[in-house]
Amino acid sequence: MVKLTIKDIAREAGVSITTVSRVLNNKEEGMSQKTREKVLRVMEELNYQPNKLARGLVTKRSNMLGLIVPNISNPFFPELCRGAEDEANKKNYSLIICNSDDQSQKEEKYLRLLQEQQVDGILLSSKNRLSKTSKNQLQSGKIPYVLFDRGEEASNQSGVFLDNEQGGYLAGKHLTDLDHTQIACMTGPTEILNSQQRLLGFRRSLKEASVELPKSFVLIGDFQMETAYRLAKEFLQNNTVSAIFACNDLMACGIYQAAHELGIQIPDQLSIIGFDDIPLVTALIPKLTTIRQGTYEMGRKAIELLINEIENKSSEGVVFEPTLIVRESTKKLKRGVDL
Repeated sequence: MVKLTIKDIAREAGVSITTVSRVLNNKEEGMSQKTREKVLRVMEELNYQPNKLARGLVTKRSNMLGLIVPNISNPFFPELCRGAEDEANKKNYSLIICNSDDQSQKEEKYLRLLQEQQVDGILLSSKNRLSKTSKNQLQSGKIPYVLFDRGEEASNQSGVFLDNEQGGYLAGKHLTDLDHTQIACMTGPTEILNSQQRLLGFRRSLKEASVELPKSFVLIGDFQMETAYRLAKEFLQNNTVSAIFACNDLMACGIYQAAHELGIQIPDQLSIIGFDDIPLVTALIPKLTTIRQGTYEMGRKAIELLINEIENKSSEGVVFEPTLIVRESTKKLKRGVDL
């Protein structure tokens, strides 16, 4: 079988080779919609597959982007990846998704791999701040990159983040507005900036309501359900609280399991609020009150910023505002209840 070329497409469509090339490269200014659709129809009829390697040599672009996430098993990240992938496809880019497992060595390995694949840009959610090795890899390769979800918010690097402190504040205010005063908090790893900020905002809201948060009521988790279950079961067996804030929804699921096994009724005996609003939480009984991030839109916006970086267009980082989503897992505490 003879491989088709753009000359064949141009001949069949009755247009110039330049016109076909402009359609392939999404440079269609001044071209009628009718001409564009005709070229695309001929390509489809002839099952034409562009030679991406050859195009890359000419355009200096691979039309591939890299995306590194810390934990693909956390339902928060697939939703974010979906938003990124949809936006990438819309802009005619392919996406290579890598999972670092929150390990600096794997992150550095994938950065090398993506550079070898000659991606046009990289989206990166690092465990916290970029390691020195990761920074050197990005800077030496001169590949545009955008940080998202986790990263150096105080830096000049373009990125997409959430106002995590405000999210923690909203969670705490919701519980104190419901008259809870004996409240615990389960954080993520203390070295992760998101976790630090959520706890900071939570403490601020409790302080405004003159509610104390004892050191022993701050449980250090790892954003995983299994660890949250173990920590919550031990804590609830030895302490009395009326509410718990989990700094992500997976940990809230672990707390649900522990409460169920201990015969603690949610929300009558224990109010629980999570963080993320992953799809799973609406299947919980009762449905989980949580802080919504707008995950899909964050992924979409991150790709938009990255492509602007690639095309040398001006772009600014974006900080998304969190939203309190009240469902059935939190309840006003009855005054006079003996905890």
